Amino acid sequence: MEISEYIPTWNTVRNVLDISIVFVIVYVILRLLRGTRAVPTMVGIVLLALLYWLAVAQDLATLEFVLRSAVLYVGFAIIVLFQSEIRQALIYFANRLRFPIMKRQRGQFGVSIYDEIVLAVTTLSTEKTGALIVIERNVGLRNFVDAGVQIDAAISYDLLVTIFNPSTPLHDGAVIIQNERVAAASVFLPLTKNPSISRDLGTRHRAAIGITEGTDAISIVVSEETGLITWVEGGNVKRNIDTTQLRRKLLKAMNVPMIEKKPEKTQQMAEAESKII
Repeated sequence: MEISEYIPTWNTVRNVLDISIVFVIVYVILRLLRGTRAVPTMVGIVLLALLYWLAVAQDLATLEFVLRSAVLYVGFAIIVLFQSEIRQALIYFANRLRFPIMKRQRGQFGVSIYDEIVLAVTTLSTEKTGALIVIERNVGLRNFVDAGVQIDAAISYDLLVTIFNPSTPLHDGAVIIQNERVAAASVFLPLTKNPSISRDLGTRHRAAIGITEGTDAISIVVSEETGLITWVEGGNVKRNIDTTQLRRKLLKAMNVPMIEKKPEKTQQMAEAESKII
């Protein structure tokens, strides 16, 4: 049997593989674009493409010339309009293609340090003290840390509550947690430019969304007006979560095993939760 007899079969497998890869890429892109401002813009681009096809088919020379000239700038327009979405897509792929040896090891101190964060947030929520805590994951936040007041201290309930005390000079801005330590305080973050964000969200919430749009960090916000706790991840906002939800989301996001262990200050946490309206 000659080798040429295997060529049709090989071509068929290659074509199926080619189509499958394209399908997966398109599916992932659609999932990333779903619910974002990029959707209506993409619809507009598709309509322009249909209009160009119509101009070519009907021999509309002027319209075809205008649209053909505009195509040269479409690539630059996409980069400008979708820069945050493109950044999120690259982070998405990088996190899933990252080799195990390259991943950061988290949770080396167990759940205790994250319980300290939950307890501090609960207390701040009870007292209606505004707060913004950003936790680094795979994408480094060194440029933001350098722009703030560097602390490099162990995470503790007392430290976090003290930083956000309105009478202290560090309360205005965000706290960045890096490598399971409080890296910096009074950090000012870029605000989200997403026009679909509710006008009810103030500067602190918009900063929390902005940092998660450009990186894979997570943000925890406490509203000083209502005391409500907000969770922000990947630009998505989950408002009015309770202590149990916060702890579960935090441990899951940081890849820490869900061990049902009561923190040392459970009684304080219970008293704080009982005061939340």
